[in-house]
This record gives sequence, C-alpha cells and structure tokens, in this order.
Amino acid sequence: MRELRLTQITSHHQNTLILDGVSLLLKAGEIGCLLGPSGCGKTTLLRTIAGLQTLTEGEVALGGQVVSSTQIHQPTELRKVGMVFQDYALFPHMNIADNIRFGIENFSPKQQQERICSLLEMVDLAGKEKRYPHQLSGGQQQRVALARALAAKPQVLLMDEPFSGLDVELRESLARQVRCILKAEGITALMVTHNQNEAFAIADSIGVMKSGKLLQWGTPYNLYHQPNHPFVADFIGQGVLIKGTVYSCNQVHTELGILNANVCNLFTPNEEVSVLVRPDDIIHNDDSDWELEVVNRVFRGSHFLFTLKLNNDEQVLCMSQSHHNHAIGSKIGVKLEMDHAVVFPLQTPE
Repeated sequence: MRELRLTQITSHHQNTLILDGVSLLLKAGEIGCLLGPSGCGKTTLLRTIAGLQTLTEGEVALGGQVVSSTQIHQPTELRKVGMVFQDYALFPHMNIADNIRFGIENFSPKQQQERICSLLEMVDLAGKEKRYPHQLSGGQQQRVALARALAAKPQVLLMDEPFSGLDVELRESLARQVRCILKAEGITALMVTHNQNEAFAIADSIGVMKSGKLLQWGTPYNLYHQPNHPFVADFIGQGVLIKGTVYSCNQVHTELGILNANVCNLFTPNEEVSVLVRPDDIIHNDDSDWELEVVNRVFRGSHFLFTLKLNNDEQVLCMSQSHHNHAIGSKIGVKLEMDHAVVFPLQTPE
C-alpha cells in the first residue's frame, strides 16, 4: 500500500487553467473520491496522477516518492497504478479470463491462473471465465474491468466514473461491493464521479471540485455537516440558504428563530449572513402549532420532499414519510431540529 500526496497541482491546456493548486493526502489503504460537475478538472487530475498528463506546477508523490513535478516525470508503467475507465475498455474478442490475464502476462502460468481464479471469486464471477464481454451485464462487465485493474496488484487504483453507465440502484450497490473488494486487497484508491451517493457508498474521504479548485477535502460526514463553502453545501446533500443576522458571538437570528452558530471572529454583530438549512433540519410534526405552507412537493416513494414557505417568503425543504400526503397550498405543522447552524457570508443572486 502507498499513500498518495498531491501538492499544489496546477495544470494548463494551451492557455486554459484546468487545475488550480490542488492539494490532498490519501493515506495508504484509504479510498478517496473526487466530486464535482463536468469540466471541473476531476479526470485531468486522475490523468496527472497516472502520468498520462504533465503538470505546470506542483508535485505528485506515491509512497513518499515524487513521480511528477516540473523536473520529474516517471513513466506510467513504472508507477504501479491501475486504472478503471468509464467505458470498461474490455477487449471484446477475449474471454473474461484472457481480459484479466492481459495485465499479468509477466506472471508464470500457474500464478496467472491462481490470480484469475482468486479475482473472479472476489468479484462474484466464478465460473464465468469462458464468457465474452457481450455475454455479461453492465455490472458484470464493470466487475471484470475492476478485476483486470487489480490483477497486477497495483499500489494505487484510479477509477474514472466507473459506474456511470449503470442504473442508479446498481451503481450504489456495486460501489459498496467495490469498497469491500478494495479493502480486502488493501489498495489505496481514488475515484472520480459526479454522483454523491456513489461517493458516500465507497469513500473514506471526499473532495469537492469546482473550476479546477479543490474546495474541501474531508470525511463524508464533515462535508455534509461542516461544509466550508456554499458550493460544497449545495453540492453535498440538499439544502437552501436563508438570510440571517448575527445576534451574538454564538447565535444568528433568522426567520426560523435564533439559531446556535459559532460566528465568533468570523462575522460582526448585526452583520447579514446566509444560513444553510437542510431538509433534515425541518421536521414534520402534525402536533406542532408552528405551521408552514406547502408550495411544492416531490414524491419519492418512502417519503415526500416538501418545499415550505416562511413568513418572509423564503423557502425551506422538509422530508416527511409518504403517508403524510399534504396538498400544495395546505399548511403543515413543523418543528426545528438544528443543533448547530452552518453560516456563510451573505450570498447574493448571480
């Protein structure tokens, strides 16, 4: 196992800035994930780690050894890095066993067979080694691609949108399976996706990228509950920003009432701010005297996601079990369950 350390990675394509000072540490055996919209630089960062793209500034270090810098560029084949691609990249004319064998041709025949059997068992495809890619489902093909990438026992595995061609339910279940496999193999891994549910299912650490910058790197829990940037708050989970006014060193006044928040040394008294409110902060309670109007609702099977209007016409979100079938225009009882508010500088409409 090797740790992956990126230090101030900057990359240009012609005169366009693609990566802007990206730094992160992925400890040996950890699984990381990069989240962000299309075009934010996620795939370019993977290619830079793999040695498929040069950098303008910064360093890539694997296991403490610098493999990319402005002076050093270790060839890809010497980095012991495996890759799983979005389109699987399986050879259609080879059966499953030969696809996996392709990366371990330097092993002895006995070692090859042992490794193929071990990996097929691990990815739950034992007995299918004679089949060809077109005879497998998308999820099975992805597991073959993973097995091939793991065959040579890479010390770091890079995955670029590996589940994007699969349906939502399969993507999340496969992400959990892949996590178990990587942990069993003890491999440090970094995955790129724009799907936060996949990231939550697989990652120990998650980074959110925007316009070439890594805005935050941390645990899934911290990114959800302690976002350090409005974009992170919006991208991770659902939520809205409502206006607030700093009331004291540890309180903010909003239309929801006075909320606990650590604003000391960050904002001044009476300063206007933006406060993050997530659906799980507003609890539907039919016995509550505090009622808000339903202005929109989305049925999601097990629950409704209600959009509620506050007295100042700001809107917040609220989840409720689906047997609470309230019509648009009706009022529902709610209560606030927010231990600690996340506060940002006042956000103005773009």
